[in-house]
Amino acid sequence: MIMLRPMLHAAARSAAARSVVERSPLTRPVVRRFIAGDSVGEAVDTTGDLLATGRLVTLDRLGEDTTNAEAADATVRAYQELLKRLADKGFTDRAEVSVKLSAVGQKLDTGLTLDNARRICAAAGEVGATVTLDMEDHTTTDATLAVLRELRRDFPWVGAVLQAYLRRTEADCRDLATAGSRIRLCKGAYAEPASVAFATKPEVDLSYVRCLKALMAGSGYPMVASHDPRLIAIAGTLAANAGRTSDSFEYQMLYGIRPTEQQRLADEGNRIRVYLPYGTEWYGYFMRRLAERPANLTFFLRSLATKN
Repeated sequence: MIMLRPMLHAAARSAAARSVVERSPLTRPVVRRFIAGDSVGEAVDTTGDLLATGRLVTLDRLGEDTTNAEAADATVRAYQELLKRLADKGFTDRAEVSVKLSAVGQKLDTGLTLDNARRICAAAGEVGATVTLDMEDHTTTDATLAVLRELRRDFPWVGAVLQAYLRRTEADCRDLATAGSRIRLCKGAYAEPASVAFATKPEVDLSYVRCLKALMAGSGYPMVASHDPRLIAIAGTLAANAGRTSDSFEYQMLYGIRPTEQQRLADEGNRIRVYLPYGTEWYGYFMRRLAERPANLTFFLRSLATKN
């Protein structure tokens, strides 16, 4: 199964593969396990369902690698509408948004990216929500952290994502584990060269624990993004050893993955946030989910095999 991961990452960038997958009538029912739906209305409705179970939510409007300013502006306006809808429902104390900077102009212009990100943060601030900047492949890390620094001048609550499979991340965790700093630690879902990233699961897991130690020992707010039971248990132990209360950190999991475990954590009094993607541009996200966890690919293939 591991040998299939490079193929799935390649397929995520293939226009031909995208056409086949998106047009197949067998794909959409499986995709709906991981995606809230195409529309903002579906996303808000699903958010309400999750909040009713005691879980928190961060919403991602799918779309990345924007190549023109008009599309970037459309993404900003979509997030503004999403935040308004969340506020109208009274959800913004428990639901925030996650934003990929490539969707708001990162490949076009630094100034445009920062301006667009500020517009989203301003809309979030007006309704009492927060924003987390998603991290993409390693070539964008420095640029994303630079935008983070600028945004935090006006919006100190802006969160960021760090990826444990990158060799640099332990140092980044130490630098960013400061008061008020919200950091989501994930393993990482992009195909990266060995020169910048750990290649094997044991290496990535060890890096994740080292990064967790830095975040838990710091004065920021760690967001533990993992579905691995062992890492979740380690996170709880590290939090207890650091004297953290249950409201000083949170767990995060993807929508559609280990929902029973999500509910268990919530029922035990932990803060657990569900990463909830929605929108029509689901292909790249979906393929990365298949690549990062063999169980997801097995589920997908089994579902296709049982459709008549």
